[in-house]
Amino acid sequence: MELRVTESTEDELSIEIAGEDHTFMNVLKGALLEHDDVSAATYDVNPEQSGGQTEPILTIKTEGGADPLECLEDAAVTVRKKATSFRNAFEAAA
Repeated sequence: MELRVTESTEDELSIEIAGEDHTFMNVLKGALLEHDDVSAATYDVNPEQSGGQTEPILTIKTEGGADPLECLEDAAVTVRKKATSFRNAFEAAA
């Protein structure tokens, strides 16, 4: 997975996440929206409207002085924990 920051301010971060699709992006966006300090999380993968862009760009907006990069890190940890929990439950059921 390759990451490239395309925009960064105190309360907003846009990052290109190469090689991912709607499946991963929706899970990550959902984890971000569960974070109390995230006011908005969205992604764009539409190449026709994005000047030929083919990789998804995730945009995070925060409030209350929260660092969007730290919120992204928290969301990634949440996704990993949920995936591990699901895998363990699946293996136990098999």
